[in-house]
Amino acid sequence: MAKRKIDGLGPDGLPTSDTILGLLKSSNEALPTREIARIYSLKGPQRTALRERLRELQDAGSIERVQGRRWRVTALLPPVAVLEVIGVDDEGDLKVRPVNHSSDGPAPQIDVRAAPRSMPAPGLGDRFVARLSPKGENRYVATPLRATESKSESVVGRYRATEDGGRITPLERGRRGDFMVAAGENEAATDGDLVVVEMLPARRLGLPQARIIENIGAGNAPGAISRIALHRAGIPVVFPEVVISEAEAAKPPTLGKRTDLRDLPLVTIDGADARDFDDAVFAEPDEKPDNKGGWHLVVAIADVAEYVRPGSPLDREAFRRGNSVYFPDRVVPMLPEALSNGLCSLRPDEDRACLAADLWIDKDGQLKRHRFRRALMRSVARLTYEEVQSARDAGEDPVAPGHLDNLYKAYECLSAARTARGSLELELPERRIVLDEDGQVENIVPVSRFDSHKLIEEFMIAANVAAARELKRLRQPVMFRIHDEPSIEKLEDLRDMLAGFGVKLTRGKAMRPKDFNGILSRVRGEAHERTVNEIILRSQMQAQYDPDNVGHFGLGLRDYAHFTSPIRRYADLLVHRALISGLKLGDGGLDESEAGRFSEIGEHISKTERRAVSAERDANDRYTAAFLEKHMGQSFSGTIRGTNRAGLFVAIDDNGAEGFVPASRLPGGRPRFDARSRVLKTEHGGAYKMGDSVEVRIAEADGLSGSAIFDLLDAGQPSRPAGPQKRRKSGRKRPDKRQKKRR
Repeated sequence: MAKRKIDGLGPDGLPTSDTILGLLKSSNEALPTREIARIYSLKGPQRTALRERLRELQDAGSIERVQGRRWRVTALLPPVAVLEVIGVDDEGDLKVRPVNHSSDGPAPQIDVRAAPRSMPAPGLGDRFVARLSPKGENRYVATPLRATESKSESVVGRYRATEDGGRITPLERGRRGDFMVAAGENEAATDGDLVVVEMLPARRLGLPQARIIENIGAGNAPGAISRIALHRAGIPVVFPEVVISEAEAAKPPTLGKRTDLRDLPLVTIDGADARDFDDAVFAEPDEKPDNKGGWHLVVAIADVAEYVRPGSPLDREAFRRGNSVYFPDRVVPMLPEALSNGLCSLRPDEDRACLAADLWIDKDGQLKRHRFRRALMRSVARLTYEEVQSARDAGEDPVAPGHLDNLYKAYECLSAARTARGSLELELPERRIVLDEDGQVENIVPVSRFDSHKLIEEFMIAANVAAARELKRLRQPVMFRIHDEPSIEKLEDLRDMLAGFGVKLTRGKAMRPKDFNGILSRVRGEAHERTVNEIILRSQMQAQYDPDNVGHFGLGLRDYAHFTSPIRRYADLLVHRALISGLKLGDGGLDESEAGRFSEIGEHISKTERRAVSAERDANDRYTAAFLEKHMGQSFSGTIRGTNRAGLFVAIDDNGAEGFVPASRLPGGRPRFDARSRVLKTEHGGAYKMGDSVEVRIAEADGLSGSAIFDLLDAGQPSRPAGPQKRRKSGRKRPDKRQKKRR
């Protein structure tokens, strides 16, 4: 440190207390005694006097000793500190506070810079290490360095005002007991409001104490359930103003060096409620003589890389979110609406920038060759799955004669290839939560799956395979979508569970998708068909993003990368950028910094995907409980979907709504759980296992907490476990007709 001009000295030749405080406040680091003495040219007895003055300031609480012999102002934050996210302001910026700051003065104001891409996006309650730079009186700029493992305990709850402050009832299953909020700490909350609270240090007596850190709205307002799920998952909702401004400043595309595909009758096929259209498709017979019976497919995907450039505010926010999140009442998009539903969405009769994949397949559905082009397209129709299937069944074509027929014939080839390679074919019915105009649950209905769904799925898979192969050819970084084969431990659990249904697996045998399909074929049409599908699903490893390719077990593919949904998945945007760079298709390709961090990026976007799935499941569970709340006391037929020591998970057959039967409420005495067979047995001979049919009555349900408790009816007698029965004493085994293979 450069020597300063000697000023601020008192009559005794020593720096005054105010002078010392001013020096320490202006310094970016704590100063040792010898450095302070050097700055003011103090020697001999004056240094001894300086040390005494420093101790006086310490006793007064004005300064503190750190790192042995260094001094800093007590209220001054250290150069590196652990910060905790306590909310998001109106601009979408993080609100944070230092974890170990104990000053009684005003809380420091901290502006947080964007986290590095290798670091997970911090959410509510997350803690991270940051470098702090002073920016004025009690104001700092924080540069995130790394995440920490520890999190403060924050809980979403329902507020109830009391004379002494308020009570918080947690809205999380498994958490019991209220919290107390002291008077003056209620953040203007009123009865029934949903709040986020932070737990305070426990006391010996009385209710646990908490502090309200955010009020997220009235509990009876539309959208309350999805708000709970969003806050519990820490998913960002509000876009920063700079991100919105960048998105709104984007210009419509022009042809330039792009291939003009506006005369090609591309169509989008999506769900009826979809607003962001990523993909458009076209198919025609391949006229080349060496590919008789083959097809030329065009899969045009929104060119998001045209608008979202590496390192831009849009890019940083898209990376932070990782993906869009879908709830029954809303979508939390990865990109602002100006792009997600606007310039990037392939809306009909509007010019749109796209990255087009030309795919040539043979009559057996095998990909012979491919080509990628940056193009300008114009969708001729926005079709829904239902419209396409209805037109197909009626022999009609909503676009032009032969257009739809070509799509289906190409799909049939791709489907045959899928069957030949043995992709895992699970059959699990989907349910859709229907809301009324007031945002309340009206019904839960099954989702029909048509060939039109499968058509688009197969076209997208083919394009994803082509993208992965092309990037490997170009020696570009690839963000693969990987799905590893089941672990030995998962297969052992699967073997034990299937044994209860009379299905045997050979020990030590490596399982392929075809083997699982064989099991599914054997139980097709049986009462326990759905249960076996669910058991096999649970045995699978979780798919994720990784530049280290291990293939995709479920699809039976060696090379696979997500390419077809860049509006809602950051992984797809990376694949687009890599293709643009490798094929030299213009601006918007990968930059060197992100290319070198693919492992860290893959880990991050895999986490955001799991976060989204968890939040969507959480919201659906709460909406389901809200639906059951309207049917309190009613009885339904159901099926046991899971068991543990605590009780039974039962799904109502008509609508799939799930509730829990506590073990304490089961008839037949104290239950005992067999962990290997997953059977819950009672003292008086009752036995309950997955797949059993039962009658239940809705005893309790609360939509906001997501809790639904069932009572088991017909004290009964649970249904006899599926599969082979015990031998009779005669030694003859009763034939079980259900074990015959259905064709």
